[in-house]
Amino acid sequence: MRIRGLSMVIIGAAFWGMTGPLMEWLLKDTGVTVAFLLSIRLLISGVLLLSIVAFSNNKIFGIWKSKFWWSRLILFSMVGMLGLQYSFVAAIHASNAIMATLLQFSAPIFIIIFVSVTARKLPGKQQLIGVAGTLIGLFFLLTNGSLDTLVVSREALIWGLLLGLAFAFYALYPLRLMNEWGVLTIVGWAMFISGCTLSLGTRVWTSPGWTAIANWETIGLFLILILFGTMAFVLTLGSLKYITPVENSILGSVEPLTAMVISVIWFGTILHGLQLFGALCMLTFIIWLSVLKDKPAATAELT
Repeated sequence: MRIRGLSMVIIGAAFWGMTGPLMEWLLKDTGVTVAFLLSIRLLISGVLLLSIVAFSNNKIFGIWKSKFWWSRLILFSMVGMLGLQYSFVAAIHASNAIMATLLQFSAPIFIIIFVSVTARKLPGKQQLIGVAGTLIGLFFLLTNGSLDTLVVSREALIWGLLLGLAFAFYALYPLRLMNEWGVLTIVGWAMFISGCTLSLGTRVWTSPGWTAIANWETIGLFLILILFGTMAFVLTLGSLKYITPVENSILGSVEPLTAMVISVIWFGTILHGLQLFGALCMLTFIIWLSVLKDKPAATAELT
């Protein structure tokens, strides 16, 4: 079972890494907005997943009969699903796919802090080394070694930190929901709820984005983005049944590697100088964290 969980999170992270460059292209070359892109993506993915669950003879509306469960579903939809999706796409829009996926890796730090506080136990020495190494790598990534300048904009930095927090919540909170109602049901409803909320809030039906995607090439890439993104969420969340949230977040190091390879091939985007060292440093210490044995209360979850 553990091997299944590890495989799921690695494949899911690769799919998620592929979506970054796709979204970067759609945002910067077609003129669609973050809100439009997410509204359509979340709604279609949510309807698709709920349809699959319904056709498998599962009762998708059962969760709405209990306030205990639907209140938690709405919280996960708004903070976990929409928070993660919006901050990720906004970070791409403010920088690029590589930077956004790397900034996401502040999430293990927040997760380790949370599980340590929950367990009332300090992180192990090896974890502290891993966190310190990750922070050092993040410093070089963002500054290229200069204390006077940020390589990314302040907007990108803010979205990147919010992305890390949202990812931590997304990895920890839905465990109880998924165990009770199933991964596809929870992910499907979360995507549908967050998509509806964003669509209504931004009046997506009036968006000029409909004109921007009115060609077969863009529509095809949009559909690929929806497919890969949906599979990434299902596999990543589904892996939490077999591995811990800490392992889930840090084994996602496949994601920035995938985004880097595609971005270099597609856009010619590369990291320069000490930025590359910072990225490699982050990935090294994330892998370091993933193989540790002394994770404190790694199965802790938000309630």
